[in-house]
Amino acid sequence: PEDVADAVRRVAAASARVPEAAPGELPAVLADPPWLNPRRPVLTGLTVPEARLVWQEGEREKWLQWDPKTEKPENPDWAALVEAYTSAGHDSGNVQLMVYGPEELIRPLMPRWKGYGVRWAHVWMRPLAARYGLDALPPAVRTAKAFPDTCCEPLMPYLDGGVAMFMAEGLVKRGALLAPARRWFGRHGVDAVPLLVPAALGDRSKDRRPAETALRYVRDLRGLDGVVAAARDAHGDEAAEAVRTLLSAPPVETGLDKPPAVGAWLDPTPLPQVLLRGRERALPRDAVGRLVEVLALPAPYAMDELAEACAPGTLSDFGWALFQQWLDAGKPSKDAWALRQLGRTGDDDTVRRLTPVIRAWPGEGGHKNAVHGLDVLAEIGTDVALMHLHGIAQKVKFKGLQAEARERIRQVAERLDLTTDQLADRLVPDFGLDADGGMTLDYGPRRFLVRFDEQLKPFVADEDGKRRKTLPKPAAKDDPELAPAAYQAFAGLKKDVRTVAADQLRRLEQAMVTRRRWTPAEFGEYIVRHPLVWHIARRLVWLAEDGGTATAFRIAEDRTFADAGDEAFALPGSARVGVAHPLDLGDTVKAWSEVFADYEITQPFPQLTRPVHALTEQERGSGRLERFEGLKLPFGDVLGLVKLGWERGAPLDAGVERWIYRRVADRRYVVIDLDPGFAVGALDATGDHQVLDYVWLAVEPTDFWPSKGTPLTFGELHPVMASEILSDLTALADKAEK
Repeated sequence: PEDVADAVRRVAAASARVPEAAPGELPAVLADPPWLNPRRPVLTGLTVPEARLVWQEGEREKWLQWDPKTEKPENPDWAALVEAYTSAGHDSGNVQLMVYGPEELIRPLMPRWKGYGVRWAHVWMRPLAARYGLDALPPAVRTAKAFPDTCCEPLMPYLDGGVAMFMAEGLVKRGALLAPARRWFGRHGVDAVPLLVPAALGDRSKDRRPAETALRYVRDLRGLDGVVAAARDAHGDEAAEAVRTLLSAPPVETGLDKPPAVGAWLDPTPLPQVLLRGRERALPRDAVGRLVEVLALPAPYAMDELAEACAPGTLSDFGWALFQQWLDAGKPSKDAWALRQLGRTGDDDTVRRLTPVIRAWPGEGGHKNAVHGLDVLAEIGTDVALMHLHGIAQKVKFKGLQAEARERIRQVAERLDLTTDQLADRLVPDFGLDADGGMTLDYGPRRFLVRFDEQLKPFVADEDGKRRKTLPKPAAKDDPELAPAAYQAFAGLKKDVRTVAADQLRRLEQAMVTRRRWTPAEFGEYIVRHPLVWHIARRLVWLAEDGGTATAFRIAEDRTFADAGDEAFALPGSARVGVAHPLDLGDTVKAWSEVFADYEITQPFPQLTRPVHALTEQERGSGRLERFEGLKLPFGDVLGLVKLGWERGAPLDAGVERWIYRRVADRRYVVIDLDPGFAVGALDATGDHQVLDYVWLAVEPTDFWPSKGTPLTFGELHPVMASEILSDLTALADKAEK
């Protein structure tokens, strides 16, 4: 069969070996790896400045009044207690003595005091630090090292060399000390630089790594010039320039970053060859090993150099095969770099293959890998990669993964100074479509046209416009290069559009419900002139609001605008544009329906035929919709609300989700309390049916407490949102009656 023949040809092409390149043809990073010969400035003899405390306004006074959570002795003989303590010779315990004893007796004891080994020791170390200052530093350090997750707070005011190196270790080793370390360096900033410079420029490798890591962290917070200036003020010009040289070099060149030991699962033999530009030479085996080490580095390095030296697509193929070996080996966690390297080698084809894996991982116990996969999509960063990331943020089976994806989308939007909705507009790829929203597939002697229906499903037509069932495979008379390329382009287009289509339909329907508005410029660029989105947009009625007036219009085939009377409409520059809801159209719904019928325009989702509902006067003044309470429905009918934009509640006791909710405004949720609720992982385990106990308006999704009620009323909802909620619940009520 032809499919088998194609497969045989692909295997044969992949197995054809290209001659290996000579050493002089290799990229510099593979010929002379910098981690084998790191270069860093060394300057010995520098001294660490003396320790001091830096208090924030009112902080010391607050700590002096801090409740140490320990009982004060009654009528103590402090001198006798001190004598008993010193004669015991163990320098620990006696918290009451240290906290409440007279300063003149306790201060000499403080430096040697070992404290009391519990994770809440910070409650008495705060007042001790405030009272005894530097004398209390040794016990503060000891308790922080014992319990870094809880006892680091008393160290925050101390600007001390030992504390700086302790916190620097936290940046390297991460774990429980990472968050306190970030707070300490965030608090002191460039003031910490003089404490780190002697170790960062010194000759002790054990100290260099944490000190350099911390200097780079402060540089990222406050800028290189600020770090250099602080080094100059404390240690002079030579040290300052050495710090500038150190921090200007990539970490791998200073020896800070090194490739990890690669697991035994990696077998370079079956990996595809990495071809150099021109495709006449390939990397030799030892260079392939160096390439793997580059990809395993903690931070990206020399990827632009490698991309320039290697043939297009060859790095992405190599990276995917490497990732596949890691998968086949059981995804060893210590070699998770094999996943992360896809962010450096991957392309759009990598994204298409990786996204289904990411979506499935949480269900296989691989939530952590799935989160790393989101970082890979963000690092690849192409329109297609961000599109898939946004798709996961919008809809995925696993709520934890969805939340992580939404956070990454929020970070991207924040970096670009956009809202997430504005970012979503910009993430819709044009897929190489022409200005008319189509594509021409050139087979040489024949051509085919790509068009889209109302659901954004692509189809092909002959040059005369006659629609075909499928795109024919290249034939013997077709161009041997153009035809296969065009055939593959259409296959890729179908995959990509299938991914984005449902999201775009849902996005515009949601924009109608939430009453999102675009400026005329945004509307023109991201809706009207976008070669893909406009296929949906021209099948909808739009609303232009300008001052106190609102005009409904549609987008004609030539991208001009027309009103319900089919008269030309000029969009005012000061208007705001949104998808019209039937409530916006009022009595003109019938006229618009006739226009769309005359032009044989099929809508992508219910708009003109959308049911409209209204709250009763009693409901407008209430925080509950009691007419829907008590309904008993099959659990599948209740779960069907999720497809309409509702979300399942957080699992509580025994993993049961006791409510389902829909966000209707900022800090406003319509919540349905369920009885008995859904058991996570076994939705029908709690019974075949669910009863709607309470339907209410809340500031956050949670259980309804009749004794507390709700101060909110449904009358504060916009009539469109109220109609949508009532529509969903009315459909449930209709099912319950059946």
